[in-house]
Amino acid sequence: MRIILSLLLFLGITTFAWAELKTQTVDYKQGDAVLEGYLVYDDHFQGKRPGVLVAHEWLGLNDYIKMRADMLAHLGYTVFAVDIYGKGVRPQTVKEAGELSSKFKNDRSLLQSRVQAGLEVLKNQSNVDQSRLAAIGYCFGGTAALELARSGADLKGVVTFHGGLSNPTPENAKNIKAKILVLHGDSDTFVSPAEVAAFEKEMNDAKINYRIIKYPGAVHGFTNPANKGELPGALYNADADKKSWQEMKDFLNQINS
Repeated sequence: MRIILSLLLFLGITTFAWAELKTQTVDYKQGDAVLEGYLVYDDHFQGKRPGVLVAHEWLGLNDYIKMRADMLAHLGYTVFAVDIYGKGVRPQTVKEAGELSSKFKNDRSLLQSRVQAGLEVLKNQSNVDQSRLAAIGYCFGGTAALELARSGADLKGVVTFHGGLSNPTPENAKNIKAKILVLHGDSDTFVSPAEVAAFEKEMNDAKINYRIIKYPGAVHGFTNPANKGELPGALYNADADKKSWQEMKDFLNQINS
């Protein structure tokens, strides 16, 4: 709790009140798979408001992702943190996380289906304006958010934080309806310069409205304070975290205005 409060204060969020948030664990399905997502909104905001889908890192839907969902809810969004892996499926080691995330990265159709199932939950909330939907994702979740856009989902915007950018079928970019914002660590060894260049070509060829912002010195996982260097190549960067969150806020304000 102390880490979360410190991060909120660091990001300039000083007027939050935990009691205002309405949270709910939501069981839903994709095919035969039972999934367990996290719904949150601030009931001080009246009427319908924009909806944001949040896709988790390779460790699954954990407290960090729920904290980010809460932060978005305090900004006036109805937020649904999607569960890609399945109810009760939460990797405990880097090895487990790598195996699970690879399963979905190697089956983009399944990945799209899992994220689409979460989007349906968000769209069906009575306080969501279905004409103002966005998706954001962290690391593996960045790949998931982009795949949702590539599926042709009716999104106004997609934001990735240190997300994977690869796409085995770049021709699918023609389906994208959303504006795309990529927030990327310039020294990220998990997402190579070649992968970034291929993504830029994919977007340019499909004439997608996109922007990539690169943070000098930032590596993979730069938004998560839990990244302390134990996993080589993943490290929290306070400056990049603060700047990228502000870029996301500005972007969401712009697409919803």
